[in-house]
Amino acid sequence: MDNPTEAFRHQPPAPLPLRTLSIPTPEELTLPNGLRVIIIESRRLPLVSIRLAFRTGDAFDPPDLPGLSDVLTHMLTEGTVSRTSRQIADEVARIGATLNAGANSDYSTVAASALASYANTIFELLADVALRPSFPEDELQLTKQNTQQNMIAQRAQPSFLASETLARVIFGKHPYAVVSPTVESINAMTREQLAGFHRAAFIPNNAVLLIAGDVRRDAVMKRVEKLFAAWQPGEVAQPAWPPLPEREARSLYLVNRPGSAQSNIVIANAGITRTHPDYFPLLVMNTVLGANASSRLFMNLREAKGYTYGAYSSVDARRFAGTFRASAEVRADVTGASLKEFFMELERIREVPVADKELADAKSYLIGVFPIRLETQEGLIDQFMQIKMQGLPEDYLLTYRDRVNAVTMTDVLRVARAHVTPDRAAIVVVGDAASITDQIASYAADIEMYDSAGKRQEVNVADTVGDD
Repeated sequence: MDNPTEAFRHQPPAPLPLRTLSIPTPEELTLPNGLRVIIIESRRLPLVSIRLAFRTGDAFDPPDLPGLSDVLTHMLTEGTVSRTSRQIADEVARIGATLNAGANSDYSTVAASALASYANTIFELLADVALRPSFPEDELQLTKQNTQQNMIAQRAQPSFLASETLARVIFGKHPYAVVSPTVESINAMTREQLAGFHRAAFIPNNAVLLIAGDVRRDAVMKRVEKLFAAWQPGEVAQPAWPPLPEREARSLYLVNRPGSAQSNIVIANAGITRTHPDYFPLLVMNTVLGANASSRLFMNLREAKGYTYGAYSSVDARRFAGTFRASAEVRADVTGASLKEFFMELERIREVPVADKELADAKSYLIGVFPIRLETQEGLIDQFMQIKMQGLPEDYLLTYRDRVNAVTMTDVLRVARAHVTPDRAAIVVVGDAASITDQIASYAADIEMYDSAGKRQEVNVADTVGDD
């Protein structure tokens, strides 16, 4: 018999009212050479974080040298005109700092952090690696060897094979179609090519310098001017890339991994850019459908069916294009059954309005996790960097929760119908062709099959049907 005094344990507590976000107000200045400087003063901790970000990423690589931006950014900390790789590493370690660089499809970043007492030191190190890299030949050869070993390891991962195939299918001749360098492009890279690309892409009028933490505006600007004022501007590349392929029907691509006990499934269609007005409704819709462990896909394919450890969907909204995708790794013997459940859920989110509780839970989740991204200084500066690199509104952080809350049931249904298109989806399955081909054949008019190296293979299907 239940104890009446314990009744409260059967009801979850009501959510607390939203607290006002405490976000420091950034101050923006621009140097004569075009470098935009964002200063975010926050004295909670004696730390300083720095980001030097360029609106040039992997998508801007020369067509014959995919991977150039990744190799270039890796090489920035491997030697400068005045320092060797070892000297850079030792100086960073001596002050307990971090200094690294990297690139994604849309932009490249040099990032640093240190105790505020070492701000001048880490600032000078960051400027040195960003502006005066020497691309030492011995370090370049080592980077090439390591990159090629990583490429071999990548091809052993079904998730990489699925992403590679999907990008090629969805993006066509757009640069986003390239997700990895080739052996030929890595071998072809030279110091001169890296230096030339660096001169063209790493220019102040295509960059934003963000400084956050225990700093003072006037002192920071004096340091910035000393380190960066002589940096010469250049011509900013204006991309003229082809549009994404128009998809007229569902298509299926099988990457054969003989003997694989699992199938990696990805179902996708072209999506939206990061600044699209449907971004927030689509974010809420995706949270209902498959963003977390309480979403529909997870509850169906894992909890109800037991086909997988997790099934999810995602909105990949980039600067120039994007995708919507649903994915899972499932047992090989339930590959076809998993596709059936995926398409059932994709159709349901398009045809049936979401329940009030689902909508409320999705909004609560998004609003609840949002402040976590701003809790640390590193998280805060990265959010401001995203705003600048993706061209988001200046009030993006302050209005995020309001824009999530404003999404209605009608909005969710509208964006699902507009941006989730299962009848024209690309289906990519990585698995053992011998055991799964017959299971999946009915989900498209035909199947294109490839090996793990990306080479086309013949498909043997007893009976291929055009409808599922």
